[in-house]
Amino acid sequence: MRPLIPLLLLVFALSACASGGSAGGAGAYVGGLVALECAPFARALTGVRLSGQAADWWWAAAGRYDRTSQPEVGSVLVFQRSERLRSGHVAVVSRVLSRRQILVTQANWVHHRVTEDQPVIDASSGNDWSLVRVWWPPAGGMGATEYPAFGFIIPAAPTSHDRLVAATPRAIRIAAGR
Repeated sequence: MRPLIPLLLLVFALSACASGGSAGGAGAYVGGLVALECAPFARALTGVRLSGQAADWWWAAAGRYDRTSQPEVGSVLVFQRSERLRSGHVAVVSRVLSRRQILVTQANWVHHRVTEDQPVIDASSGNDWSLVRVWWPPAGGMGATEYPAFGFIIPAAPTSHDRLVAATPRAIRIAAGR
């Protein structure tokens, strides 16, 4: 399984150049320095009406939103609590590149930053997105840590990459209380 990681990194590098999505390449920063958390930003961007700590969104979504192990554009990837993510984390899927590669737009993965079209790979042995690796913009590459994830929450209204990009500045303002 590990020999695939260099190949995936090459694919991400090439796809980031061809995507045309974010001017700064993979995981470009959007909106300057912003003091906001991932959950309010994801809520403002997707319209998913959940609150509380990010990891709790998975259980709170039961009966209110569809949940799945397959990413869709506009769905919310919910990270479990871990030693590094004490409250969990949520990120919005901005593109599905393949069964095991997506791009996300998220807040506060890098402190006080919103990143757009940031690569995430499925690192799980069962191809079910239960374990992921995330691009680390300060290093310009995939992070070494694997994070446990619950899966994806599907918002009530479908969206597209272009709509997410257009909605990001407004979501930043809403989440920041401006």
